Amino acid sequence: MAMLVSTALATRLLSLFQQQLGSFWSGLAILFCWLRIALGWLGSGRRHLQPQVQTETQETQEEPDSSRPATPVSVNYHFTRQCNYKCGFCFHTAKTSFVLPLEEAKRGLLLLKQAGMEKINFSGGEPFLQDRGEYLGKLVRFCKEKLALPSVSIVSNGSLIREKWFRDYGDYLDILAISCDSFNEEVNVLIGRGQGKKNHVENLQKLRKWCRDYKVAFKINSVINRFNVDEDMNEHIKALSPVRWKVFQCLLIEGENSGEDALREAERFLISNEEFEAFLERHREVSCLVPESNQKMKDSYLILDEYMRFLNCTGGRKDPSKSILDVGVEEAIKFSGFDEKMFLKRGGKYVWSKADLNLDW
Repeated sequence: MAMLVSTALATRLLSLFQQQLGSFWSGLAILFCWLRIALGWLGSGRRHLQPQVQTETQETQEEPDSSRPATPVSVNYHFTRQCNYKCGFCFHTAKTSFVLPLEEAKRGLLLLKQAGMEKINFSGGEPFLQDRGEYLGKLVRFCKEKLALPSVSIVSNGSLIREKWFRDYGDYLDILAISCDSFNEEVNVLIGRGQGKKNHVENLQKLRKWCRDYKVAFKINSVINRFNVDEDMNEHIKALSPVRWKVFQCLLIEGENSGEDALREAERFLISNEEFEAFLERHREVSCLVPESNQKMKDSYLILDEYMRFLNCTGGRKDPSKSILDVGVEEAIKFSGFDEKMFLKRGGKYVWSKADLNLDW
């Protein structure tokens, strides 16, 4: 009998609890609905009152975060300053003969990869001078084979490249950029690209063929200056059909091609912004043309020198950071002066892997 009473009492208490709990949840649901309506009204009111604030927030999210160190997505490594040409406007001159030991250079490249590097561009000086291109070839292979970088490229004057280099290392190279400022050999001599009986333009055509044969994307870099600003290059560029034709405006860098301690005097090569624009207009039908004025070029490149120091060009000269081999990439890049917004604005990120270019070899 006592057990029946206890069971009935427990059942009654449970029923009362369920009723109270049901009322609680019902009240909570009503409160939740009321809050949604109120917040929706407030949000709607704010949108009507402040339409521009939301737009600015969206734009800010698309831009690089200036509060954090830049990511070294694309790096230009000038591992040597030595060169066999004497271009009068050169902005990275032979002030030292230093080249890092190969294993140290590889260690630095690994650090850059770990910090977010996707593209490495090897330059100089003339990068094929060191060990007849073997030093460069080993770095190219390391970056593609061991670091698995999406893009490995080289900028060269092309005078020292041999077909054997393509046979040995062409598989690991995405883009070869050859510097060519004129298709008139007399102008090349005036600029400083003349080299005895060798013809710079004929060599360019040979390199174009090798790039096609060994499946390397071919690119041309031209510096527009006083001696070539009036030249019409349309037919030559179209015939060579590079994936990109990078057209730079001649730039002064104090201590390199301007000033008392400079090895070059580039003032006589300078052209005005209007002259540069006129050159671009004359070549507007060349679809692969990528123009870079002084404003776009100066601070939008991450430049690493022969000691693996970032070079800050914001003051019109090249002020080095500490080496990434000593302080790491994140610390060194703070002093690079790199303008990440301008890098993106000038089209610094593009289809730079030959696997993605879908070229008709």
